[in-house]
Amino acid sequence: MSIEKIVVLEDDSIVRKNLEAYLRRRHYDVAAVGTIAAAQEYLDKDNFDIAFVDVRLPDGNGTDLLKQIQARPQKPLVIMMTGFGSVESAVECMKNGAFDYLIKPFSNEQIEITLRKAEEFTQLLNVNRFLSQESDAGEQELLGRNPVMENLRQLIRKVARTQATVLIQGESGTGKELVARALYRESSRANAPFIRVNCAAIPENLIESEFFGHERGAFTGALNKREGRFELAHGGTILLDEISEISPSVQAKLLRVLQERELERVGGNRTIKVDVRVIATTNRNLESSVEKKEFRQDLFFRLNVVPIRVPALRDHQEDVPSLAEEFMRRFSRKHGVHIKGFTDHATQILKNHSWPGNVRELQNVVERAVILCGDNGMLEPEHLGLVLAEPAASPAATAEIPSQRNGIATLAELEKHHIFAALDHCQGNRTHAAKLLDVSIRTLRNKLHEYNGTLPKSDEDKPADAE
Repeated sequence: MSIEKIVVLEDDSIVRKNLEAYLRRRHYDVAAVGTIAAAQEYLDKDNFDIAFVDVRLPDGNGTDLLKQIQARPQKPLVIMMTGFGSVESAVECMKNGAFDYLIKPFSNEQIEITLRKAEEFTQLLNVNRFLSQESDAGEQELLGRNPVMENLRQLIRKVARTQATVLIQGESGTGKELVARALYRESSRANAPFIRVNCAAIPENLIESEFFGHERGAFTGALNKREGRFELAHGGTILLDEISEISPSVQAKLLRVLQERELERVGGNRTIKVDVRVIATTNRNLESSVEKKEFRQDLFFRLNVVPIRVPALRDHQEDVPSLAEEFMRRFSRKHGVHIKGFTDHATQILKNHSWPGNVRELQNVVERAVILCGDNGMLEPEHLGLVLAEPAASPAATAEIPSQRNGIATLAELEKHHIFAALDHCQGNRTHAAKLLDVSIRTLRNKLHEYNGTLPKSDEDKPADAE
């Protein structure tokens, strides 16, 4: 998947031409030369994925070039070749960074095995580099004893065995990513990559490159070729988190990948085949987005092969005490504190709270309580930071009436007033406010930008906003 450009350094013209011909038949881009000086010219002006290097050359020793390559920031995998093989020579080459060592004459089958190992190693390297930037996913178990949660687990087990595309819908904080990871863990692709893309967190001008990758020089700053998330997920699963947030132009290109399982990098013209299982999540009603022409209908149908809806916490409210106990144990271990449990009053408050932020809100509340717990080890109501809700007038009804002209407010003033009220109702949380207003988070951000900071600063970076 990731091997495209290969340089062959071999002074024997017959061996060089045969190897070059075989690699070109495999559709690799090949530069074949007979001297170290010529190879260095190619390596200085382009990035190669593999270098086949002979040990004995007219203008030097191939191991010297191997050492130089290892010092480069962008270095190919080096496969050393020799007709005078010895254990000492092989050990020296491997110690100096060679990926493999071939003794001439070698067969096409040997080259094929070496290339396959190199492709697997390169993809593993790229996936690990990507995953090292990801935060720890933490506990992955779907909790809850209510029948709705047991039905969800049964559906996951049934769907996981297939290769079907899955669309997971549910409110923010319900655990959509946990469902996606459960589908991955119980699938036949569990030992292959699992690549997550947070579509809402990537700037619109970069998301195409994140999805499909880019070629060197495709745009300012593209100094090297880069594989996109779909290529990294080859053979495994890709999670498109908050799929509703991608632009129409990217929606069209994503549709092609789902239909044909092929893509082109930004700035490239080579068609790349990918084998991936696609799982998408959204906290919006995509059917409604399709009706409003905000989301392509054909893409929705491609994604919605198997729909899974994750229940809100209020739909299995009786699970709250057991969930709270489990989170208490986890956060006690995490923060190194001894907690005995919740008082009866604290448990009652947990049962009566409406949990608009769902399971994630419950996690945050319990973690805060564990941190603030007193010396007696009992979690009290004051540690939770929650109060029993009292009936109150709508914020929209009690907010200041917008300015009026001739006794009638303009539509723009009413819209701004309504956004004020929604943000106040959601305590500044923009993701929840966007859901309440039935608009995308991007639309809400654009409106706030229009108001040029006249609204109170929101808490959009709180954990409760993360998906």
